[in-house]
This record gives sequence, C-alpha cells and structure tokens, in this order.
Amino acid sequence: MKKTLEAILIGAGNRGMTVYGKFALNCPEKLNFIAVAEPISQRREKFAKLHSIPEERCFKSWEDIFLEGKIADIAFISTQDQLHVEPTIKALNLGYNVLLEKPMAHTLEGCVKIAQAAKNSENILGISHVLRYTNFFSTIYKAIKDGILGDVINITHRENVSYYHMAHSYVRGNWNNVAESSPMILAKCCHDLDLLYYMIGSKPKKISSFGSLKHFKEENAPNGAPEYCVEGCPIQEECVYYAPSIYIDINPIIQIMKNTGKRGLKFLANLRKNHISFLTLLSKIIPTFNRLRYWKEWPVEPLYSGRPEETSEDYSDNVKRRILTTSRYGKCVYKSNNDVVDHQLVMIEFENGTTANLTMHGFSEREGRTLRIDGTKATLRGEFYVHDGCEKISVINHLTGEKKILHSHEMQMDRSGHGGGDFQLIDAFINSVIERKKDRGLINALEILESHLMAFAAEESRLSNKVIDMDSFRNKTHRF
Repeated sequence: MKKTLEAILIGAGNRGMTVYGKFALNCPEKLNFIAVAEPISQRREKFAKLHSIPEERCFKSWEDIFLEGKIADIAFISTQDQLHVEPTIKALNLGYNVLLEKPMAHTLEGCVKIAQAAKNSENILGISHVLRYTNFFSTIYKAIKDGILGDVINITHRENVSYYHMAHSYVRGNWNNVAESSPMILAKCCHDLDLLYYMIGSKPKKISSFGSLKHFKEENAPNGAPEYCVEGCPIQEECVYYAPSIYIDINPIIQIMKNTGKRGLKFLANLRKNHISFLTLLSKIIPTFNRLRYWKEWPVEPLYSGRPEETSEDYSDNVKRRILTTSRYGKCVYKSNNDVVDHQLVMIEFENGTTANLTMHGFSEREGRTLRIDGTKATLRGEFYVHDGCEKISVINHLTGEKKILHSHEMQMDRSGHGGGDFQLIDAFINSVIERKKDRGLINALEILESHLMAFAAEESRLSNKVIDMDSFRNKTHRF
C-alpha cells in the first residue's frame, strides 16, 4: 500500500493554493501539506487553515522553512520566477524531492544551476510542464510515435493568448517587465517550446525569432486617458481593457462561460451580465449565486494579495473599485510600465531535419493552442482551448483522404486546470517519488532544460537579429 507523502509549500499564490493545495484536499490519501512559507499573510493563513497546518509550521520566507532541515518528502516551489533558484537548490541539498513551477528560472544561468543541482542530487526534481501530461498532447505524441503521420516534416504551433489574459498578466501583472520577471517567450511559451522538443524528439539545431511590443505602449493611449481607468477614461464604454469591466463586471469570466456551449453556464453568464440586481438577491440565499455575484477567483484574487488593509471577505463592487484606484491592475494598459513583447514568432530547425514554427500573440478571442503537424503519411490538426474545455484532434490520411477523429473533449467542471494536466502532473510526480524513478521521461529536469535553452536562444535571436546556432549556444552554458 502506498503511503501518504508529506509536503511543504513555498509560495501560496494561485498555483500553490489552487493547484497543489487543491490536489492535496482532493486526494488526502496521496498528499498532505504539513508546512507553508508565504510572505503575504492572507495567503499564508488561508492555506494553513485549509490544510490544518499549525502556526509553528507557518513561515514568512523560504529561508525560515528550511531552518529545521528536512521535515517532509516533497517541496512544492511556486514562488515568482526570480525566486526559484536558491530555494530549489537548498531543498535538493536538504534531501527533498522538488516539484518546481515553470519556468525553472528567469535567467539562463539560474536554469543551468538548477539542472546541475538536480544532476548531482539523489532526489527527484520535476518541472511543471503540465501540458505534457494532458490527454490531448499525450494523444498527439502517441500518434507520432506510432507512425500514423509518417515522418514529421513540419509543425506549426500557435499559442493564442486571450486579450484579457495578456492585459492581466503581461501588461498589468507580475510578468509585464523583463527585468522583474522574464521574457514572455520564456514565461508563457516554455510550455510550447517544450512540447515541440518533446513531440519531435530531436534537439534544435538553429533558431531565429522576431517580435516586439507593438500595441500596449503609451503612444497608443487614447487622448485624455488617465493613469488609472477609474479616474474617468474617455473610451471606457468601448475599451476591452477597461479595468472595472474585467475585475468588477468579470466580462472575461462571462465570455468563458458563454463559450462553453453549456446551457446552464450560458444561463448564469446572462444572469451575471444582464440581471445583476436579481442575482444580488439570489446571492443572499444560494451559495453558487453568491460566488458568481461576488467573484473572488482569477482574475480578481491578485487585487487583494499583499493588501492588509483589505479584508478577504469583502468582494463588493465598491471595495474592488477602491482597490483599482491604486492597484497595478487598475492602470491604463497603455501606461503600465510594461516592456515584454505582445507578439513573437520563433522558427526552429531540428537536428533530424524537421522544422517548426511557434507563433505567440496576446490578442486572441479565446485562450488556447492550435497546431498543425504535416507528415509524409498524414496531416494532424489540433485545437486545445483551455478555459472552455474544447479539445479536438483530427488526422487526414494522405492516401485515402479519410479524416479520423483521434480525440474530442468538451468541458468538464470537475477537471483540473490546463486540460486536466495539473493533477495528472502531480500524480505522475508522486508516483516517481514513491518508485524512485529519477529518470522518468516526463519528469527529467535535465531534458526539460533544453526547452529553456530554446527560449533564451529565441530571445537572443529577436534582440540581435541573428540566427542562433544551438551547439554554440549550449557551449555558453559551460561558463556557469
């Protein structure tokens, strides 16, 4: 009988709280959190309450949680990108198995240091490249390995970031500045580069990239636009980035609910958007309606983080509006001190001769990935829309013209994030720890380092206007 593994959590933000924490609550026979380190008191206290963690096991910093040495089997590390290196290496040195949020680190040097620490450790380091674990991409990988497509010649892959996600995370949010976080091609697309490397099964030989920050710049701000949206924006009725429409009216959530095609969710979306007074009355007696009326999950939750003057129990419209007068999330998207790209193209030639191109942009109507794989025997087309749960993979045989559906999935409310990949990742990691499978293919951090090298090479190409030779680029890592 497999034992319940004990864990510590470093970083109780969105991923720590709602992914790793939720898994433990759903599967207490597999995972139990016994300590938490989180500088924001609201998050720390909430996580501790949910997991019955005593006060003496609640810490403000990652340094403090390690003072007692090793106290659990696993360390889940879900801090901001720039705070990955030191706690990860410390945890490995203390004997922890570590599941680290992607990207490994926000610098090439940091990534190499972590990979070297993993190589020298007897314990397991996993990186949260969750898309490898989804049924969607597992099906594509199997189709390639089974030879259904023949030899893969080219992959065209698109990371379609929704306009509201772009504004929330990469214009206003924690990943809007390269110096404070990392290049967007790393922060958002190390997933996608990893998938290309994983599916093609060959190291990249050459990489080139183009892209820029085209739209979210002060020169594109409307005349008379204030620094904060609530100060009286002249185009607030027509601007899709108007902060109150995102965080108070929760228009992105309403759009997601409408796009699912589920009748019940469409009804709730209409209720929230067009009958707010009636919903307010219903919210007083029905918990589901209260949750919808006073939304406190993504993208609202970051508004309250680190604001001790705000109570986590008050998610009224007036409080949200007051927060938006000073919060970074209330700023005009054209005046947000952001410098990451809003669109980028990466072209890759692999050592086995396969070519691939990745397009990332922040202006999609839906959040998701689409791809086309052309082989010598067949063409595969895939759609993977995360928020509304629509997934479809079809293969067209070149000889017969026959079209076959390999995978089709509609939204399930009880499925974990990233198309079910979040929980499947944690499950696989736990099994690796129990079975001591350090070199398991989906866990191997040294292999995953390659996708991070691809991201840094792409960024160097974009900035230098040069094609990057990957052998030469890899040799640079020897200096670290």
